[in-house]
Amino acid sequence: MKALRFGRNAAIAVIAVGALALTACGSDNATNAATSAAPSASGPAVTGTLTGVGSTAQGAAMDVWKTNFASANPGATVQYSPDGSGAGRKAILDGSAQFAGSDAYLKDDELASSKAKCGPDGALDIPVYISPIAVAFNVPGITDLKLDATTIAKIFRGQVANWNDPAIAALNPGVQLPDLKVTPVNRSDDSGTTTNFTDYLAAVAPEVWTDKAAGVWPASLKGENAKGTSGVVKTVTDTPGAVTYADDSAVSGKLGTAQVKVGDSFTKISADAASKAVDQGKPVEGRNANDLAIKLDRTTTVAGAYPIVLVSYHIVCTTYDTKATADLVKAFVNYAASDAGQKAAADSAKSAPLSAALQGKVKTALEAVKGKA
Repeated sequence: MKALRFGRNAAIAVIAVGALALTACGSDNATNAATSAAPSASGPAVTGTLTGVGSTAQGAAMDVWKTNFASANPGATVQYSPDGSGAGRKAILDGSAQFAGSDAYLKDDELASSKAKCGPDGALDIPVYISPIAVAFNVPGITDLKLDATTIAKIFRGQVANWNDPAIAALNPGVQLPDLKVTPVNRSDDSGTTTNFTDYLAAVAPEVWTDKAAGVWPASLKGENAKGTSGVVKTVTDTPGAVTYADDSAVSGKLGTAQVKVGDSFTKISADAASKAVDQGKPVEGRNANDLAIKLDRTTTVAGAYPIVLVSYHIVCTTYDTKATADLVKAFVNYAASDAGQKAAADSAKSAPLSAALQGKVKTALEAVKGKA
């Protein structure tokens, strides 16, 4: 993919100038130590403090993005509170944050509400992070299982009580499944990961998953719950027989993960498989031309696609109070979406890179962001 040139007054080049050994700091998401190239400044460096709230799935990527961006811009600081996608969208809408991290794009009513704080053109959904959502489990001695959408839906509705249930056994011949209670664990907070997971279940197994896709887990379903990505992963890690859904970067090497049936075959979770699924998506209709929200095709049968995937966005205003704030926002989001930013995220969080075409759309969309003064 080609390196991007950033905005005239907020340029951040994507040429590597060094390597930084990084570890997570203050993220609600699990992260691995990563060595990633920092961007260098190729024009006036931006200054100021940028405040964001939102997605825990972005946590590992955000840690490395913040560090690299500050390295290139010594006068700039990015603060990010991983309180969940719902909290992020609320913060951008009420003006308490300058950008939101969200694993779900703004709903139509949220988009309309954004005009109060973000100007007459409202807010924009800018994709920066693509990652598969793992169906992750703690079954002693087993690290890999094959599951279809119907069985996954039954597991999370409490209709599959034990791991040696005939429905699971039929999909996994030859695997010695234990007589162990299945304990579903869901997010307790308003979560974009929940939105994407339930969207998949509602689309592919509607006869079982009769609830609509939503960021809040259905109140009618009983089970364990925990806050944030790290919360559900810890609960499952500590509970034999437990199963959850979480960003793959948070469960890799810790829990077993399921291959998902797509068409007539099973797809193993990976960044490439997630990227292939996103390629099947379409722009959400009825939006501003610069809004890059993607409607994913959960029912795809394309071989090698992994449809339980999230596209995580930076939600930004089209109009900020000052040009300095607008330039800071554009510079940071442009870096996150650039080749260097995407490589840093992939190294630390196993995310899938944005395509060159999508990177170009991000650059164009951000050119519409401006300040009042």
